[in-house]
Amino acid sequence: ESLVNRRESLVELVKAADQKKDETSENLSKKESSLRLCIGAERDLTRRVSGFREDIARTTAIKENIESNLNELRQVIREETTNEPEALIASISLSLEQLPEVFHIESKLVALKNSRDALGAVNLRAAEDSKELTSEWENLTSEKIDLETAIKKLRSAIIKLNSEGRSRLLEAFQEVNKNFGALFENLFGGGNAKLSFIESDDPLDAGLEIICQPPGKKLSTLSLLSGGEQTLTALALIFGVFKANPSPICVLDEVDAPLDDANVERFCRLLDEMTRTTQTRFMIITHHPLTMSRMDRLYGVTMVERGVSQLVSVDLNKAEQLFDF
Repeated sequence: ESLVNRRESLVELVKAADQKKDETSENLSKKESSLRLCIGAERDLTRRVSGFREDIARTTAIKENIESNLNELRQVIREETTNEPEALIASISLSLEQLPEVFHIESKLVALKNSRDALGAVNLRAAEDSKELTSEWENLTSEKIDLETAIKKLRSAIIKLNSEGRSRLLEAFQEVNKNFGALFENLFGGGNAKLSFIESDDPLDAGLEIICQPPGKKLSTLSLLSGGEQTLTALALIFGVFKANPSPICVLDEVDAPLDDANVERFCRLLDEMTRTTQTRFMIITHHPLTMSRMDRLYGVTMVERGVSQLVSVDLNKAEQLFDF
């Protein structure tokens, strides 16, 4: 009975142990499932931690790079503007939100730098050169003003001189024209001659034409006359100028060569009249005996010996006195 009782109690214990074993197995399965879930969660967390660590390292590197760039930008701003960035921000009248986009600022900055680079290298003597150029510009401006004043004075003087010259030329022209007409009529024994301006109404720019009419001929220009008539007309014009404005001495070289004897006599009479009415001394170079006979003094060149020339002079007035004596 005791064994039976013991056996029954053991059977009950075995049942209780099996039940407990089943419960324990079930709990173990649950715990193992929980463990597997925890291990999976741990792996997920480990992966996430690794990603976070990578993000932290990347962010740290970006931060360090940004800080380095900021320090460089701060240094560049100090070097280029001699101001701190905060001071520049404070000096801007606009708020940071009102500033244009960065790419607009960068594109404008690039354009400004290109424009600056296009100017070339920095000239260290620019200030001195500027002072020198300013001084030179001031001198040139002063000289320009002086030149403009001088030009105005010169133009005024030119206008005055032109007016006075035109007036004097007209007066001289009228006197010479009057003398020329009278001498022409005296030389030719009649006829008439005159001077006229051509090609311009202004006497200072006009040309001069000789219009003459010897006795018995039509009115014509000087080029249509014969050689002797041209010579007499030219002599009348020359002596007309001498009467208007006499000179101390006048040299006439072979002016009587194209003249016949009658015209030479006329020329000599005109010469005598000019000698009496003016203070001009006339020197005549001639080979004509009639002209030489009317002179006061003769000068000639003779060759007494071969290769030796000698100047000979004869005072005809004294010679006449000697012959009269």
